[in-house]
Amino acid sequence: MENYLKPTEFFDYDKPEVKAWIDQQLEGAPNEPVEQVKALYLAVRDSVQYNPYVFQTDPNTLSASYALESRESYCIPKAVLLGAAARYIGIPSRLGLADVRNHLSSPKLIEWLRSDIFRMHGFIELYLNGQWVKATPAFNKQLCALMKVEPLEFDGVNDSVFQEFTEDGQAHMEYINDHGVFDDVPFDFIVDGVRSAYGHLFEADEKPARVDGSLEQDVTSNP
Repeated sequence: MENYLKPTEFFDYDKPEVKAWIDQQLEGAPNEPVEQVKALYLAVRDSVQYNPYVFQTDPNTLSASYALESRESYCIPKAVLLGAAARYIGIPSRLGLADVRNHLSSPKLIEWLRSDIFRMHGFIELYLNGQWVKATPAFNKQLCALMKVEPLEFDGVNDSVFQEFTEDGQAHMEYINDHGVFDDVPFDFIVDGVRSAYGHLFEADEKPARVDGSLEQDVTSNP
């Protein structure tokens, strides 16, 4: 379990600003692992806006500290931030990666990706009460309200992945390919996977083109 507890370049809970943020989120929370993780889950889910357009191939952008600093990120760094916070309080964590089919997205995002499949979707697994439990703090509460999807909850006992259906019964997301779990962020594996799926997004210098906007803006401009 040692590898699932230590700080790394990505799970960088040893940085003062990350420690301070975690301590702040736990103020008033019971001194009990599950309750503390539940508080951290909500903090990561709702204080960092989900925005897939900000993906970059700079390793720093996949770190917990960067997600916290930017307050705008996507599924992998948000999962890493929760995992780093868990490690800080002594709970083992590991990153899970999978491909998902997204049935509920903005036309702009689908056009940008040229696909309804999201390659390298990230979630976190936490070791609680003798078992690994999945948690997915990707979609913030405000975005869920705009998309008419109940925010994904996490009770610390049951796996929390993605809602299969929206409030009105439409298909939302499904997992179609499992890439496994990792004790640290497999940076090259992630970038290679994204590049192979969405090569059109990469410019001549092998960096993804920057895109202005966010998924929340997409949804509000196309109600």
